[in-house]
Amino acid sequence: MLSASALKTWSWWHKWSSLVCTAFMLLLCLTGLPLIFHHEIDHLTGGEIEAPEMPADTPRASLDTVLASARVLYPDRIVQFASQPEDDDRLWHVTLTPTPAPTQDFKSIAVDARTGSVLGEVPVNTGFMSLMLRLHVDLFAGLPGKLFLGAMGLLLLVAIVSGLVLYAPFMRKLRFGEVRRERSARVKWLDLHNLLGVVTLVWALVVGATGMINTWADLLIKLWQYDALTTLLAPYQGQPLVEEGARVPTQRMLAAAKAQAPHMRVGFIAFPGTSFSSPHHHTFFMRGTEPLTARLLQPVMVDSRTAAVTASPEVPWYIATLLLSQPLHFGDYGGLPLKIVWALLDLITIVVLGSGLYLWIKRRQPKSLLDEAGVRLPGLPQDLSQT
Repeated sequence: MLSASALKTWSWWHKWSSLVCTAFMLLLCLTGLPLIFHHEIDHLTGGEIEAPEMPADTPRASLDTVLASARVLYPDRIVQFASQPEDDDRLWHVTLTPTPAPTQDFKSIAVDARTGSVLGEVPVNTGFMSLMLRLHVDLFAGLPGKLFLGAMGLLLLVAIVSGLVLYAPFMRKLRFGEVRRERSARVKWLDLHNLLGVVTLVWALVVGATGMINTWADLLIKLWQYDALTTLLAPYQGQPLVEEGARVPTQRMLAAAKAQAPHMRVGFIAFPGTSFSSPHHHTFFMRGTEPLTARLLQPVMVDSRTAAVTASPEVPWYIATLLLSQPLHFGDYGGLPLKIVWALLDLITIVVLGSGLYLWIKRRQPKSLLDEAGVRLPGLPQDLSQT
């Protein structure tokens, strides 16, 4: 049994961690709800381009043909990335930018992997889903916004753990999950807040922890690049960026990457000078074919001048954790059924957050909420029971 001072400390942590993060957690829950179904919404609204049906044995076009087709639309831009959807290797998405440097000014072109013909331009940074994503990821504030939301996620975890510690002594005189409907509105909402909080406990911990990890993505990737590339690129020190005219065909480099990782398929390609490659390499990020391994990426660095595989470094544990946490955050592992479960738990969490805010607003009513509920935490001061 916790002492009175320990209960007071845990109650203080639960109250203030909850109050500070509640508004932002409500925002994240509301914006995260449509993002759970982003594939389905994009499909219904035309924001997702699909490949036309063709026989399964239709041969693939050369990757160089695919890239050339995309550049016809924007000949003054360069190819920064090329990627294939996880569940559809009939498509290439080609990202075109003014320079290799990271930028929000990019065009995404969908190209048929079999015919090499352009299927359309994928809308980026426009529409309702883009607004929801930016609010959910960084509040339109870039890296500072991400780190701020990460701090709010940490406070959410503190609120969950402290709430769990307080739940046991609070429910000592009540049946598990009991909601006393005959009592006042405050008591009913208190019981409902506690019940729903316990129901969503594991989900909230998972989503809160993975969300917090995702806010560190930019920093973790920079750490990995510094840690891995410094040694690997030592032989290229002082050499300039490999210009397009000096590069071997991209299809030849793709074949070299597949030979290096024969049981994997390409996820995306980072071109020389971009944020995920070096000035001297095409970096092919290969993925597995199973539900879990498909989320993990294995980089294969191919020399842009010779098509020789320079290195295939192992992904460090912190990048693997990041890659696994991203889809888990939105329930992307189990298809539509898991997404529906994620959405229901998201809605319940909104009720938990809202009821907690309601109980705090009502805290200044003359009668102690815990006394009104007929529950007294041993040794807990009367003024603290108001919370």
